[in-house]
Amino acid sequence: MRTRFAPSPTGPLHLGHAYSALLAHDMAIRAGGEFLLRIEDIDQSRARPKWEAQIFEDLHWLGLEWPQPVMRQSDRMPAYRQALAKLEGMGLLYRCICKRRDIQFAVSAPQEGGEPVFGPDGLIYPGTCRSAGHSDSNAALRLDMAKACDLLGNRIPGFTETGPAHKGNHRITPDDLIHRVGDIVLARRDMGTSYHLSVVLDDAAQKITVVIRGEDLYQATRIHVLLQALLGLPTPAYHHHRLIRDKNGKRLAKRDDARAIAKYRADGASPADIRKMLALPRS
Repeated sequence: MRTRFAPSPTGPLHLGHAYSALLAHDMAIRAGGEFLLRIEDIDQSRARPKWEAQIFEDLHWLGLEWPQPVMRQSDRMPAYRQALAKLEGMGLLYRCICKRRDIQFAVSAPQEGGEPVFGPDGLIYPGTCRSAGHSDSNAALRLDMAKACDLLGNRIPGFTETGPAHKGNHRITPDDLIHRVGDIVLARRDMGTSYHLSVVLDDAAQKITVVIRGEDLYQATRIHVLLQALLGLPTPAYHHHRLIRDKNGKRLAKRDDARAIAKYRADGASPADIRKMLALPRS
């Protein structure tokens, strides 16, 4: 088993990050496998060296170790461009110049079909630019989901989920992808790639066999499995775990400094205390 923890260096790690990292580490070690770290820093406008350094410090303090060197997404732009070129050569991408407000306006306009539909990335894109033929090199690149499904036909794979909320084998249908996921962005204009594209390529490059991450990313799994099929990559198993929330039931965010790992350390907590708070067994 090979697992990974893939934080973004855009703020301090909190208890939710600790849970995900410890769970991925523990599952790999119990199976006699390997735990890897990856830095997801494609958003260079928000990534900071100080946060990356604190990620290493916090994880080491928790007792985690990983092979060197650490993979950084910012070093992998050639791989992302190559994958985009492959998908574009297959006729599956189109350029989109819509801004978020344009999409909101388009889907809020009166039309048959009722209320706007939300997918893993928010409002499902209405296809405004799909047939526009834009040539702007700075435009976002979207996947034409209907064309992708037509290309794969009955070869869209399913996936195995081992997390408690969705445990089992899951199939993915073209209808689900087209109507409940839509034409997702694979390269944002400000970074030249996207989370969906990068995470699929990086997991394959690191030979990850079980992707362990939060329940909030479960719905995105359909996108990732589809991209794996289109790019000829293996599909790992997935394990989506519970989210760590505050006393009001709100999901923790990086701005919630009161629950930052560094704050607990400064207040005298031990790694064993963190495990106890998260209901995880001692290592």
